[in-house]
Amino acid sequence: MYTVPDQSGRLAVVTGANSGTGKEAAARLAAAGARVVLAVRSPEKGDAARTELLARVPGADLEVRRLDLADLSSVRDFADRLVDDGRPLDLLVNNAGVMAVPERRWTVDGFELQMGSNALGPFALTVRLLPLLLAAPQARVATMSSGVAHIGRIDPAALATGPRRYGPWRAYAASKLADLLLTRHLAHLADQRSWDLRSLAAHPGYTHTNLQSTGPNLGRARPRPMVAERFERLMPSQEVDTGTEPLLVAATDPGVVNGGYWGPTGRFGLVGPTGPARLPARARDAALAEHFWHAAEKLTGVALPAAARTP
Repeated sequence: MYTVPDQSGRLAVVTGANSGTGKEAAARLAAAGARVVLAVRSPEKGDAARTELLARVPGADLEVRRLDLADLSSVRDFADRLVDDGRPLDLLVNNAGVMAVPERRWTVDGFELQMGSNALGPFALTVRLLPLLLAAPQARVATMSSGVAHIGRIDPAALATGPRRYGPWRAYAASKLADLLLTRHLAHLADQRSWDLRSLAAHPGYTHTNLQSTGPNLGRARPRPMVAERFERLMPSQEVDTGTEPLLVAATDPGVVNGGYWGPTGRFGLVGPTGPARLPARARDAALAEHFWHAAEKLTGVALPAAARTP
């Protein structure tokens, strides 16, 4: 099992920290000494997670704050509160997301839900928190993607609406490819401007979480059988403690290279020990990443802070 290096004195924000890989990442970061902000859409679920984590890690420094990535005003309020606190931010873990929503749905701001929640919301959060990240030594942003990013397609001109013909997995794959483009372009900006910041991505392979049931049943009065129940008959899977390790490596391993991508190295890239993961060809397209970044700036109204614009 991966041992998280000492995080004493460091401040971490983990989105979606009330369940699954987010809760596991928060627990292990806190156990290593970090002060962890549990950034969650439901404060009630966040409080329940905090109680559970304190039982697991007595004395952990944990705080619950509300964040809805499908609402840019919530992203702004969350970031503004952290900025007002004035403490540098050492680590941002962009973990939260929704998967395979059966029908096209919209965020508060009119974006297709999966692109909005999984990519545009995290983009706005990351850029709004850049002043705090750049104020910390050796700051890091770790973003959760997915193996399905390999089949993703991105049209920066249609980020808000998604493809003309909606497909649950098509939209999910596009949002996860977008996460990799965000990761890679942020790493490029950091290198270009000599920021003391690393941006990395990870994917969990096939890990048991509620992601497989929540998204596919969103809006349905009668839940259908979980994707997991059918998938597990054919494919290997792993538990959340193992599935979180690529994200923890991306977030804390001192030897990782800026812009790197981590995931399971076992069967089909779904299970096993963590190692470097193969980037989709489209994620390696620097021009597409830059185009996506500028389109996201325009859509969200969030751009690089003035102090960070000059190389």
